Amino acid sequence: MKRNVVAVLALGTALAVGGAAWFFTQGDAEPTTEVTAPPIAVSETTGASAPETTLTVPGDEATVPTSFELTDASSATFRLDEELRSSPKTVVGSSGIVLGRIEIDPDDLSNSQIGEILINARDFETDSALRNRAIRGPILDTDTFEFIAFVPSAVEGLEGSASIGEEFSFAVSGDLTIRDITQPVTFDVTATLTSDGILEGTATTVVERGPFELFIPSVPSVANVSEEVLLALDFVAESA
Repeated sequence: MKRNVVAVLALGTALAVGGAAWFFTQGDAEPTTEVTAPPIAVSETTGASAPETTLTVPGDEATVPTSFELTDASSATFRLDEELRSSPKTVVGSSGIVLGRIEIDPDDLSNSQIGEILINARDFETDSALRNRAIRGPILDTDTFEFIAFVPSAVEGLEGSASIGEEFSFAVSGDLTIRDITQPVTFDVTATLTSDGILEGTATTVVERGPFELFIPSVPSVANVSEEVLLALDFVAESA
């Protein structure tokens, strides 16, 4: 009987060590370098080619190009709640590698287009190295699925004209792919076109973890992780 107990304990220890080894060997892949933003094809909603107009700045002979590409100043963020060691905590993770192109027709915003947005999941950082490991490993499996992708399919509320320095708002619907699971989502967007040829703004949405199968590994110190996750894209785009 004693031998059986010892054998069970030994097996349990081996499984625990093996599980820990698996956990800590996931998500080691580094972000791929030299990746460029996907080009904008013919619009799926309007059938028109990307606009090639420019916006003249009042009082200045310069023009503001309407083709923009996201810069390194852009970032993607997720936010959710949990209990850490029985205390409430808001977890914030951010990736500074975001790729995408935007075409703005300032004379008629309804002609504007948004290309596929790519977020490098291998770059996500929180305030905890262990949490980072969990995110890149068993949660997102970034060794296999490096990018989170959003492919826009429809834009609502983008109409009228754009003035320099004036904020405009609209909604973008499309398909969000996390790992190998795709779900429809809608982002609420605010943007501003500046006089120095910069387009900047924020896009936000709330998703449920369940449909994306974003399961949290069982950790004794973590409990009651919220089902809802806030996703935000803070973008800064320069003329391409």
